[in-house]
Order: sequence, then C-alpha cells, then structure tokens
Amino acid sequence: MGDISIATKLVSLYGSFGYTKDARLVFDQIPEPDFYLWKVMLRCYCLNKESVEVIKFYDLLMKHGFRYDDIVFSKALKACTELQDLDNGKKIHCQLVKVPSFDNVVLTGLLDMYAKCGEIKSAHKVFNDITLRNVVCWTSMIAGYVKNDLCEEGLVLFNRMREDNVLGNEYTYGTLIMTCTKLSALHQGKWFHGCLVKSGIELSSCLVTSLLDMYVKCGDISNARRVFNEHSHVDLVMWTAMIVGYTHNGSVNEALSLFQKMKGVEIKPNCVTIASVLSGCGLIENLELGRSVHGLSIKVGIWDTNVANALVHMYAKCYQNRDAKYVFEMESEKDIVAWNSIISGFSQNGSIHEALFLFHRMNSESVTPNGVTVASLFSACASLGSLAVGSSLHAYSVKLGFLASSSVHVGTALLDFYAKCGDAQSARLIFDTIEEKNTITWSAMIGGYGKQGDTIGSLELFEEMLKKQQKPNESTFTSILSACGHTGMVNEGKKYFSSMYKDYNFTPSTKHYTCMVDMLARAGELEQALDIIEKMPIQPDVRCFGAFLHGCGMHSRFDLGEIVIKKMLDLHPDDASYYVLVSNLYASDGRWNQAKEVRNLMKQRGLSKIAGHSTME
Repeated sequence: MGDISIATKLVSLYGSFGYTKDARLVFDQIPEPDFYLWKVMLRCYCLNKESVEVIKFYDLLMKHGFRYDDIVFSKALKACTELQDLDNGKKIHCQLVKVPSFDNVVLTGLLDMYAKCGEIKSAHKVFNDITLRNVVCWTSMIAGYVKNDLCEEGLVLFNRMREDNVLGNEYTYGTLIMTCTKLSALHQGKWFHGCLVKSGIELSSCLVTSLLDMYVKCGDISNARRVFNEHSHVDLVMWTAMIVGYTHNGSVNEALSLFQKMKGVEIKPNCVTIASVLSGCGLIENLELGRSVHGLSIKVGIWDTNVANALVHMYAKCYQNRDAKYVFEMESEKDIVAWNSIISGFSQNGSIHEALFLFHRMNSESVTPNGVTVASLFSACASLGSLAVGSSLHAYSVKLGFLASSSVHVGTALLDFYAKCGDAQSARLIFDTIEEKNTITWSAMIGGYGKQGDTIGSLELFEEMLKKQQKPNESTFTSILSACGHTGMVNEGKKYFSSMYKDYNFTPSTKHYTCMVDMLARAGELEQALDIIEKMPIQPDVRCFGAFLHGCGMHSRFDLGEIVIKKMLDLHPDDASYYVLVSNLYASDGRWNQAKEVRNLMKQRGLSKIAGHSTME
C-alpha cells in the first residue's frame, strides 16, 4: 500500500473500532510512514488503553529519529502513569530535558506520572517548574498528595491555589472531598460541599457518590441521605453507598428499607449491595429477609465470595448453624475471610465449642489465621470463661506474631478475655502494652475493673481516659454506672448519667436506665427508682424490673414491689422470667403460699424458666 493518505485513514478507522492489530498491519505496509501516521498509530494504542504497546511504539518512534512533539510526550507519559512504570517515565523525563521548549500540558503529565508512581518529591519539583499553572496542574498535584497519604499537604496546596485566584473544577473538589473522607474532617467536607453548590458546577454521579461517601464515613448519615434524596439520577453505586453507609452506622432498618425500595426504581443490586444487606440482616437477626435475599442472589446470579461469607455470618448471627455450615462447605475455595466469618459467627451466637473445633480444623487444613481469627477466638474463650484455653491461645498468638502491643483489635479482645475470666491483673498488663488505645480498649478495661468490684480502679481509669481526650461510648457509661451502683456511690452515678446525655449527647439505653434503677434500689432510694421506671421513654425489660424488685426485697418495701409486679405482668403476661421475679420477691418476704401460687400459674400457662449456667469454666 503506497498511498499514505489512505493508509492513515485506514489506521484511524481500525483503531476507532478497537482493531489495533489490523491498524498495525496497515501501518507496517507503508515503507516510509510520515510523522503524522506515526502519531495516528500511537493514538490508536492510547484509545484502546494498550499502554504496554504505547511504550513500545514510542521507543520505536524515537529510534526512527522523529522530532519531539508535545502530544507524543503526553501520550507516552500517560501510558507510564497507567502502568506505574517509573523507569520509562524517568527515561522520557531525560528526553524532555533535551527539548528547548514544551507545553505545560507535558509537564503536568510528568507531574502526574511521578505522583502516581509514589515519587511525590519529584512531582513537587516538576510542579515548581511550571510557570503558568492552570486548574489541571493544581488538581494533579493535590491528587498526588492525597494518593500518597499526605492529605494535610493537599489541603494546604488548595489554599495556595485559591490565593492564585485559580477556580477549582469537578475533579479538584472530588479530590478534596476524598481528602476529607480520609481525614474524617466533616466540617471541612461540608465547607467544600458548600463551595461546590456556590460554584454552580454540575454534580456528576461520581461527585455525588464522593459526597455521600464522605458524609457516611464521617458519621453524618442524615446529610448523606439528604445528598442521596436531592439527586434524581441516582444510580446503583449511590444506592449501594447509601445502604452500606446505613449498615456501618448501625441504622440497619433504614438500610434494609432502602434495599427493598430498589425494586421499585428498577435498579438491580450488585454483590456489594447484597453482602451489605446480608450483614444488616445478621445484625438485627432478621432471618426472614436474610433468606429472601439469599434466594434473590441465587435467582439473579449475584454471587461471589463476599456474598457467600456474608451469608455464613448472617445465618450464624441468626442462630442457624446448619445453614451457615452448609453455605460454608459449599464454597469451593475457603479463604481466611470465609473461615473468620463462620468462626466469629459461631463465637457470637454462643456456639463456642463449634467455633473452637472449626479453628482446629482450619489449622489442620494449613490455613494461617490472622488477627481477626485470633480476636474472635479470644471472645469465644471469654464467653466460655475458660482461662486455660484462652491462655494457651494467647501463647499461640504470640508465637504467630500477633502482639497486643501492635494490634489494638487483638489487644482489646485479649484484655477483655482476661477481665471476664476474673484476671484483672493480666488484663491491666495487656492494657498497658497496647500502644494506640481506642475507646473500646478503655471501655473494656473499665468494665473489667467493674466486674471485679474495683470501683475506684474503674473511676480512676475513666478520668484518665477523659484527660487523654478519648471520647467515651455508651458501653463505657454502662460500666461506670454499674460500678457506682455496686458500691453505693449514688451522687457520682447521678453525675455520670447526667453527663452522658448533656456533655456527650448519648440517648440513654435500657442498660443505662437499668443501672440507675439498680443503683438507687440498692441504696434504698426506691421512690426515685420507681419514678425512673415510670418515666423511662423506652419500655423497661426484665433486668430493670429485677433490679428494682431486688431492692424492694433488700429494704423490705414490698408495697412498692406490688406496684411494679402489676405493671410488668400487664406488659409481659407470657414471659416466664417475670413470674420468677414475682415468686422470688414473695419468697424473700416469707410469703411461701403466694410464691407457690405464682409457680403453679407458670405451669398452667406452660411457661418454664431457662436454666442458669456459670460464665466461668
């Protein structure tokens, strides 16, 4: 083929349809292709994302001695960026140095290549060499900092960009919102959201999803939902992000409700959506919906290892061990996540011996455990109250290299195990070795002291926690209130209960109200305890009523006990636990005939008390 003009058009046509091999055959038939044909062939490879071929063809072009060209350099650098080929990128940089002048677009491409290959210092040096910096140049440098986990530097550079009166575009703000997500900087993220609205930039699906993800990961679920609702063209990615956000923030019912609405807008879920919904079903033990989602995933062919693992965990959390085991055994390749799903699921639903057996089987199949496995097993041993088994597992975990000092997750599970087994001294030793303690770590140790009756230890550690600016959680306050109740520190207990909702904006749960009722009842302040029960915004449970009746028995206030008996039997006429409380109260007052009548009434109604068991081996 001798006509270069026809050959060039043919190469371009083949390339636009993805036939790069045919394009290259046409190119190779031209004895002396001109520079334009070389560029068209290079463009074909770029268009079809064949980055390896771009680099090879660029080298061939250079060997033929053609002049340097900005477009050629840009395409070659882009290929290096996509391949993260730093060596070839540096080689092109050396060739650029020999060129008298070139466009800023080329320098921006060079900057981007260095940043995405992890050479942030080289990227910054190139950035400083660019005289006329446009929004693309600034955005590339900001994105480079963020990609290399230098988020604060990225925000500082954005401020410099504003000082240079350069307005950000969609990609700039997308990068900045991602920065806020990484830093959990909600206030800054809201500010960027406001800038976006004010700038008039049209929000693409990608940008909306970034905003939604930022709000979700910063814990502001209401603003995430507002972003979701404000955009009519909501796609699968946004639906999935919103469902995952609800699940991770504990709003499981909202996640499941949103999933059920997907059918109405004809959006088909993907594996991430299904896995998240199954996780939610497990958290609230919604077996019926979990089974429906299982059926849906099979029916429409949405299945991968993440879905299978989520199913195993869901069935285990819903106490369906046989179904969990069936799905687990059906997995052809059981990775560490699959083993962790079933071991942690069995551990959490009380099937402790089965969890330990599966761990032995996992070892026999030469699957190496990780930190999640070890933490789940410590939790299992804590539930079993087995100090011997847990101590052996501790030694085994040290041998594998899972040290409490370097893993807060493993360390917290280990100290919780020792605390629940009554060894507060070992728990404290572990606590002191954990380098970066989180709120759960502090709460576990505070609760450990409380279980041993060491109220002073609990309160001192709580005050130390506040001094280190660690924000307590609901579990922390449960431990503190319980400790105050067991030692009669009523005024301190009232102070902490008030601080919980006034200073930390926690809504007291049934556990917190029960602790308050128990504390007041033990101290003989039964009228105040009854006032709490009657004014509680949530329905008291058997533990709350039990704490009050125990106090009535201790202080011989059976008149108040009778008031509560009527209230709780009206609320729970078919629950054996409440009849047992009534019977015990009558027995403590020596009213044996009435106690016997209550027991007989239980038998007539077919109610039976669940047998008690010790939490210690």
